[in-house]
Amino acid sequence: MNQHEIAEILAKPYAQDLLFAAQPARFSYVALNGEPRVIPIGFHFDGEKLQTFTIPKSAKVKALAKNPKVALTLDTNGFPPKVLLIRGTTELKLEQGVPEEYIISGKKVMTDEQHAGWTQGVKDLYDEMTRITITPTWVKLLDFETTLPKDVEDLIRAKQG
Repeated sequence: MNQHEIAEILAKPYAQDLLFAAQPARFSYVALNGEPRVIPIGFHFDGEKLQTFTIPKSAKVKALAKNPKVALTLDTNGFPPKVLLIRGTTELKLEQGVPEEYIISGKKVMTDEQHAGWTQGVKDLYDEMTRITITPTWVKLLDFETTLPKDVEDLIRAKQG
């Protein structure tokens, strides 16, 4: 999938809703022991790439340094479901202090009052953070109105004759 196709899908209204929703992504990667991991994680979307942040000594930083391939799912709880599937590669960068994008991503899930206290708390806690930048290499938007999983589309076509 080329970057133009990826950008087109990420620019669609349903994709934008999911990318800026107050809901964490489900982030999957391969741990150092070879086992899959999936975790909920806050993120920032800059229009092209996603960033998430963590402490430099975290297990995911060590795992991503060995295998930078990841997958993310952003979705809704309602019906019909809206789902944005993203596969990509990561880049790791150690940064001093707390990156502004981390502060912005936190704002999505809290009130202004909560955010002020949380911001001060993270600035007091973290001397440095690792920025995990995710570059999408493949994306799929499923809205179950205009787009469906390929196997479901194939089944519908087969039934229609």
